Amino acid sequence: MINMSDVTIYTDGACSGNPGPGGWGAILIYKDIVKEKSGYEENTTNNRMELTAAIEALKMLKRPCKVNLYSDSSYLINAFNQKWIDNWLKRGWIKSDNKTPVENKDLWLKLLDLSSIHNIKWIKVKGHADNEYNNRCDKLATDEIKKHQIGIIK
Repeated sequence: MINMSDVTIYTDGACSGNPGPGGWGAILIYKDIVKEKSGYEENTTNNRMELTAAIEALKMLKRPCKVNLYSDSSYLINAFNQKWIDNWLKRGWIKSDNKTPVENKDLWLKLLDLSSIHNIKWIKVKGHADNEYNNRCDKLATDEIKKHQIGIIK
């Protein structure tokens, strides 16, 4: 972890209906460089968009980094900070009720893979509050939905 670059990432996901059309947004900050990325899925859920935002942001990193990843998604942050993923792995991707399969396993596996490359601190922020970058990510995500709903992009 010596000589790892410090990167700050903000992510957010949005859905119009749940399930429904969804968008995600991410902002990466390295020194004085700020990059934005966003995307769209036609039929998805809010949770999938939250996870996708984190995945796509982490995929932008060209080498292992120390990352502070900020999200307003308790689902995303708690899975790492409260060791939900560790427990899901121990139970074979079954929830704590020992019956129900974990949703979005495909995306969790991608996040686990990316987490093994980077040193990530998962940080919860309050959504739709006064955090400039969280609000910008929300706008990136909702703008993706709007662009597709009005037919600008097929």
